Amino acid sequence: MEIFLVGGAVRDKLLGRAVTEKDWVVVGATPEKMIELGYQPVGKDFPVFLHPQTKEEYALARTERKTAPGYTGFQFYAAEDVTLEQDLIRRDLTINAMAENTAGELIDPFGGQIDLNHRVLRHVSPAFTEDPVRILRIARFAARYHHLGFSVASETLELMRAMVESGEVDHLVAERVWKEMSRALLEVTPSVFFSTLRDCGALARILPEVDALFGVPQRPEYHPEVDTGIHTLMSLEQACRLSESVDVRFAVLLHDLGKGTTPVDEWPRHHDHEQRSLPLVKAACQRLAVPKTARDLALAVAEFHTHCHKVLELNPTTLVKTLEKLDAFRRPQRFAEFLLCCEADARGRTGLEQRDYPQSQYFAGALSACMQVNIAELMEKGFIGAALGQELHRQRIHAVKQFQGKMQANL
Repeated sequence: MEIFLVGGAVRDKLLGRAVTEKDWVVVGATPEKMIELGYQPVGKDFPVFLHPQTKEEYALARTERKTAPGYTGFQFYAAEDVTLEQDLIRRDLTINAMAENTAGELIDPFGGQIDLNHRVLRHVSPAFTEDPVRILRIARFAARYHHLGFSVASETLELMRAMVESGEVDHLVAERVWKEMSRALLEVTPSVFFSTLRDCGALARILPEVDALFGVPQRPEYHPEVDTGIHTLMSLEQACRLSESVDVRFAVLLHDLGKGTTPVDEWPRHHDHEQRSLPLVKAACQRLAVPKTARDLALAVAEFHTHCHKVLELNPTTLVKTLEKLDAFRRPQRFAEFLLCCEADARGRTGLEQRDYPQSQYFAGALSACMQVNIAELMEKGFIGAALGQELHRQRIHAVKQFQGKMQANL
């Protein structure tokens, strides 16, 4: 029985990055032997065990054979005669197919260290094409390591394209797509995840609403980058600077979907794109099984981001109605996230990445003024039911008028 450290821990150790979790492969053992040694079995599809002290995962060396479409269509074989090299060859990338023995020696049968040094993401074997999740994983690794100079090998990108064309990617289940996408949104450069998917054709299958934005022009006086798809990814980059929230980054990604449905003869204007975005956001979120918090923020940003950009021009009544529609009084934290999304949108334009965005502070100030209206006092005065709602609305409008007056006086 031999034990090897494998995968991401070996890769990140060689890159000089912090190792956050360790995975181990056991060669020459049986499930019975592992249990006898005190390991706790947890694997459903193949033998995986938790170490009795560290609780780290120890998997028996295994091989796999494709038996059906999709990422679940595999038959696994784990036994004492499976070698380390047989286990490593089933992995996705060469940089993830390295191991280290108990003496600290590197085992690298597929050139992972060379690819690591050359900053290349390369598949290990043709078996790469058997698992469509690997398309998402490669894109996610590209997003994680882009800032270190990594890129996807041309032959690997070709395999990814072939997987898309064969329909293999269509067998991905929603929950797995969202799991990989949400993790990618937290990487250093999430925009690279989506550009990599687009390069291999997978974005059109997974998020066709976003893919449709590329090649759609916008008015150059407002959008020097012109292309809506480029603007979307630039806005996502800005969102990453402003927030570490998956919900914020995802909402920014979807904020302009309606522009992808603008009739060509109306280009580069996109009248009413906010309303046209809503059914597209709903469809994408339903298809990907997106959590409710992310979906609700995405819908709010899609519908009202233009209101935020123009908030300094809104009259008190429109401003209060917008706050009410955004549910800002009951959900101030989501409203704060909404403001971050709008700021990312405003800065996601060529040459305007560092621009000030006073709209955020102004809109937040208007909400704060409205929050000073005391509901309890109104109830003490006898307002109840619909009359209470009407008076509360009227008082909030008055509070915004006073707020706007103070702001103008300070100019």
